[in-house]
Order: sequence, then C-alpha cells, then structure tokens
Amino acid sequence: MSHYSMLIQWSDEDKAFIVSLPEFSHCKTHGETYVEAVQNGQDMIESLIEFYQHERKTLPQPQTFTFS
Repeated sequence: MSHYSMLIQWSDEDKAFIVSLPEFSHCKTHGETYVEAVQNGQDMIESLIEFYQHERKTLPQPQTFTFS
C-alpha cells in the first residue's frame, strides 16, 4: 500500500467520478462509481510507482495531513 493522495470529485459534465493524483501532476483517471474510481486511482498509483522505479526516477514525496 502506498501513501499517495487521491482527490475524488464528481463531474456533472462527464457523469463520472474524476480522480486526481496530487503528487503526480496532471495524472487523472475516473470511474462510473465511487468504488470504481478508487480502484482505478489505486491501479494508476501502482502503475506510476512501477514506471518510476523502472525508469530509475525519484518518486515524489507523499503528502501528509497535519492538524493546524
């Protein structure tokens, strides 16, 4: 399990849940249901991690939540 963030928002225009991955700029996926969107987001994060490792690129630091 990774500790990367997913932002999931409903899109009226697309009639789907849109998943943005803040640590991986410009990476988005979607799903017709919330559960499908979460799974697609997790799959994309796993694929990105594999790609970064294969290319010997430094992975971005996961964002963490802190109370103010």
